Amino acid sequence: MINSYANADDADVAIAAACAGADVVRTMYGQRLTRIDKGAGDFATAADVQAEETILGVIRAARPEDAVLGEEGGRQGATDAVRRWLVDPLCGTLNYAVGNMLVAVNVALRNGAAAVADPFSGEVFFTDGRTASVRQEGVDAPLLPSPATRLVDVNLDPPFPSAPGFRGVDLLAHPDFVERFRPRVVSTTLALAWVAAGKRAAYVTDGGDLSESVHFAAGIAVCRAAGCVVTGIDGAPIGRAGRGLVVAADAETHALLMAMIRGGG
Repeated sequence: MINSYANADDADVAIAAACAGADVVRTMYGQRLTRIDKGAGDFATAADVQAEETILGVIRAARPEDAVLGEEGGRQGATDAVRRWLVDPLCGTLNYAVGNMLVAVNVALRNGAAAVADPFSGEVFFTDGRTASVRQEGVDAPLLPSPATRLVDVNLDPPFPSAPGFRGVDLLAHPDFVERFRPRVVSTTLALAWVAAGKRAAYVTDGGDLSESVHFAAGIAVCRAAGCVVTGIDGAPIGRAGRGLVVAADAETHALLMAMIRGGG
């Protein structure tokens, strides 16, 4: 099964890898899993580790010369490799560990194809680097961002490097936010894919340069290909000079959120 992807294009590899990881996550759900302490209150489970090993097996079979950066295993492959895969095998580990199904499996080729798999809905949000689609039960449909839901996910997980200038909790209490939007706190980057799919109007998180983060790279790639507006919380393009992330379904929603962020509470 893995070897059948040796001649696939990068999008197919990303999809296959994400789906393989999602199968592991779904199969191990509800089991009593060993926790691996990572410090600062963070941890991984046996499902994180096994899902990443399975994902890497697909990538190695299909692209043996490529390097990989995994959430659990770190950097593998040639340090000077032009092609590097960014893998987060289970985004939303705390959700998963307490029996919450809001999790994502993220696989992205740096500056290329990417896939975000929802292990429990069966949806796979993906891009070939140009267009963005969602696959469910073997059927592909284009991703169509929309602000219609007015739902905005705000990541409230620490650390908060931009505080006190920006704090997500302050955004939730902003009078204009309360008037125009409805907050959600999903605590997984699955919410990024939901912006691309029209299930969310926007997603906001603090942070540093997230452009090559294993947590965010796949979702960012899908959102960009779908036509979302993607910047840092300072309005600058994400990258080495950027901070955090504001992803909106359209320019109007993005402008509204940026005005609130810049205006404070």
